[in-house]
Amino acid sequence: MASATNALSGLPASATNALSIAELRTAAARDPKAAIRETAKQFEALFMQQLMKSMREATLSSGMLDNEGTKLGNEMLDSQYAAKMTGLPGGLTDAIARQLERQMGSGSAPAPTAPAAAAASGAPAAAATSSPLSQKQVDFVQQHAGAARAAEAQSGIPAAFMIGQAAHESAWGRQEIRNADGSSAKNLFGIKAGAGWNGPVAEITTTEYVDGVAQKVTAKFRAYASYAESFRDYARMLKESPRYAAVAAQAAQGAVSAASAAGFAQGLQRAGYATDPAYADKLARVINTTMRVQRATA
Repeated sequence: MASATNALSGLPASATNALSIAELRTAAARDPKAAIRETAKQFEALFMQQLMKSMREATLSSGMLDNEGTKLGNEMLDSQYAAKMTGLPGGLTDAIARQLERQMGSGSAPAPTAPAAAAASGAPAAAATSSPLSQKQVDFVQQHAGAARAAEAQSGIPAAFMIGQAAHESAWGRQEIRNADGSSAKNLFGIKAGAGWNGPVAEITTTEYVDGVAQKVTAKFRAYASYAESFRDYARMLKESPRYAAVAAQAAQGAVSAASAAGFAQGLQRAGYATDPAYADKLARVINTTMRVQRATA
């Protein structure tokens, strides 16, 4: 007779109607947001069923009539109750989904990740897996790989770091700086058009942080003829600017790793690259995702 319990959680499999990890990865590639909500719903069902099981054990004492059959019946009843209470508006599903989306950063939500889900289910954190990559992330990295490698040869700054920053600044290409006619300014790094810039500009409304408070301001940004030009200008600026030269030199000398990515991001924030107080943490997460894409597609 097949077991009626989920091997991972020890709970009845009927409680969750759970997708397998492989199925979740497939679903995430098609519709990341829907995959996140489905996973959040699964974990809420696991939590609700475990809660009901604990309540039953705390309030009901065992008797002579208790046996494996009655236990299975109780578990199945708990499963039905859990299913009824799962996914309701304003419930745990919404809260877990929001947490998962925040953990993925940049609105690029590829799929459910680990730590929060493991905590909700009671599964060990060590069993948590990295979130699947989205097709948008893979396409973005592959699209700019050539330009990034050329800029790396010019500056020594790892291509992964530059693609990661381009991805963060443009939300994986979804929020590029636009010219007045709606065309892309090809400015992937959010570089402003200062007094020393003689090329074309794109004027847009953006968010700046003043004393930690977000404010909308109108600013002029550099516009380029190609993405490759954007990468070249970014690499040149970091290497030649007194403000960023030390950060660029350190990145060029170190190994490409999560630790060096964090150091690069922190160095840029200290040098004033962006006013967002959480910029370094956000950038480091996106760079790490970029490195994962490069490993997966190598």
